[in-house]
Amino acid sequence: MAPWYDRAGRLSLLKLFVFVGLFLPAAWLAGLALTQDLGARPLNTAIHFAGLWMVRFLLITLAITPARKLFRWAPLILVRRMLGVATFAYGLLHLGLYIVDQNWNLIRVISEIWLRIYLTIGFVALFGLMLLAITSTDGWVRRLGGKRWQALHRIVYLVSALALVHFFMQAKLNVYPAALMSGFFLWLMGYRLWDRFGEIGSIPSLLGLAGLSAIATALTEAGWYAVATHAPALKVLEANLGFAAGIRPAWWVLIVALGVTLAVALRRALMKKAQPKAPPKLAMNRAS
Repeated sequence: MAPWYDRAGRLSLLKLFVFVGLFLPAAWLAGLALTQDLGARPLNTAIHFAGLWMVRFLLITLAITPARKLFRWAPLILVRRMLGVATFAYGLLHLGLYIVDQNWNLIRVISEIWLRIYLTIGFVALFGLMLLAITSTDGWVRRLGGKRWQALHRIVYLVSALALVHFFMQAKLNVYPAALMSGFFLWLMGYRLWDRFGEIGSIPSLLGLAGLSAIATALTEAGWYAVATHAPALKVLEANLGFAAGIRPAWWVLIVALGVTLAVALRRALMKKAQPKAPPKLAMNRAS
């Protein structure tokens, strides 16, 4: 069955839209390559481009569950598998372009992965994505059973963390994109923890999660610079919380998280307004 049909064999506009959207980054990359607009080191630029979109699609996949619950949009579950497979595909493209950059010298590639810790971490993350992609079919769900399948697919959280560590390590000094993606990951993980042990659906809870995620993002970026470059953590944290260096990742995480909260509040208000009002109760006259 074509990927844009639902389980009943009907055309799903949501699945069709997502399916087409998954190819757009690859098409954009191909266009840049054909027009020779990838800069002085085109292969290096392409490698980073594919890796960035792997991380983006990974986070979008993780965002399906919160979005489905917060916006009560059940059909979103139909595109989660598609997004997961696309994440692995972009990860495979990331690795494939690196092999091309190494002149197809597989011995050298294996040696580099073995000796360079950030490449080892990235390869382990990609291997985890491969396991998730292979076992994403209905057949594997039946073979493993519901509980074992769910337990296996929880490694996506570890895979995501490893992918982000790899992102930080290969970025070296400019960790802005890695810090931004890590901030969104912290919000997604915070949502899951809060949802597991408490009530996250309320607006005050979402506001609190937005603030905590932004603070955690600022601390993560400051901590990374302190460890990787020995820069004073407090100075970096001060820069992250200010605007002298532009809008830092922590602020973007806060803005997006508050935007999600506002969207949830507006949707609930509209749904409440659209609900039919109960007819007034008629007073019963009793005979005196």
